[in-house]
Amino acid sequence: MPRPTAAQLAYGSCTVIFSTFAMLLLSQASSSVGIAVIAVAALALGLLVAMTVPLPKSRVVAMSRPAEQTAEEPVPAVATGSKTAA
Repeated sequence: MPRPTAAQLAYGSCTVIFSTFAMLLLSQASSSVGIAVIAVAALALGLLVAMTVPLPKSRVVAMSRPAEQTAEEPVPAVATGSKTAA
């Protein structure tokens, strides 16, 4: 499993912090059970956001062989009529 990128950590952390504050302010929860539910929901939302951040595409550099380095297929000795090939 690949390690999370800096962008994934940043987006996930910001989502957890801001969604926790927003849900606590909007719900006006004062019981410990309500706060725990909001905290778990915020963590789940942060994890979802962090996992859906697009990963950077790896750069694949195709190595092409220059024309002067390309070798022709060697011709088998049987096709040339040589009697040394057995």
